[in-house]
Amino acid sequence: MLRQQDVGHRIVVRRIVGIREGRPLFTDALGELVELSETHITLATAQGRLRVPVGEVHRAKRVPAARRPTAGAVVALELAADEAWPAPVTGRLGDWRLRSADGWTGRANSALPVGDPDRPLPAALDAVERWYADHGQPAMVNTPLPLAAPVGAELDARGWGARPPVLVQTVALTALPPAPTGRADLPPIELTTTPSDDWLAVAAGRKGGLPDAARHVLTAVERIRFAQVHAAGRLVAVGRGTVTGQGRWLGLTLIEVLPEARRQGLAGRVIRSLVGWGVAEGASHAFLQVEQRNTPAVALYRGLGFTTHHTYLTRVAPA
Repeated sequence: MLRQQDVGHRIVVRRIVGIREGRPLFTDALGELVELSETHITLATAQGRLRVPVGEVHRAKRVPAARRPTAGAVVALELAADEAWPAPVTGRLGDWRLRSADGWTGRANSALPVGDPDRPLPAALDAVERWYADHGQPAMVNTPLPLAAPVGAELDARGWGARPPVLVQTVALTALPPAPTGRADLPPIELTTTPSDDWLAVAAGRKGGLPDAARHVLTAVERIRFAQVHAAGRLVAVGRGTVTGQGRWLGLTLIEVLPEARRQGLAGRVIRSLVGWGVAEGASHAFLQVEQRNTPAVALYRGLGFTTHHTYLTRVAPA
């Protein structure tokens, strides 16, 4: 049967659709698993979104992706994402990255185990635990899947926990669908090179505070833009774009619309504005990271053409 680690991957579901002469009738559905709960399996198929009650599932399993990214492609994207979300305190363990930002966000406070740690895996994880202990933080490891599956297996044996699965999604910038015909009265999108105080306040509200380390994470990228939308004198939508990975990748983070301004297409307009800037900077693809359980955001990004490149789990050491 399926597990949470399968979210974001291609699956096939054999579903019971009826009974004929005492025998069950089946139909198969193939698509990307977008949500797995105790009651339903939800997948995105070529015909649209399909939600299958667990009681109707005869069999469900993961199948090879039609075009699975190579290990090198996963490493390159993870390094571009690391460059786009830079921790102020870093270390190296062979090729592995060690990152600390006063506990602000899992991405900036976890080891990134891509490449060769220059020692056996158990010794590498021992060194990760010591590095974070020396920095007064709980050890965390960000495991891109399926690339870091051996690391995940070793962490399982050590009793490490896991945060909810995250989908790393991508789209070719030329493949974005055209913007829908919008309302003429919608406020304009402003792009700046530094975040305003109001912008930072929205980020603080979403991430639970804004220590000095957070300001480094948000701003210490050479090519960067902050999007903001004001309505009635108040900031109602924000976004952040970076160009990293040798200029190939536009990273989209902190796409946020305040509750009173939602359902007006502002998130899509913020993204398209940042995409326009990214194209001008020479980027060819965009990426973002979204928790698989955030179904409204996943649906928004799917409508813009994003598909899951790979997934990751943030693993947390036992207390």
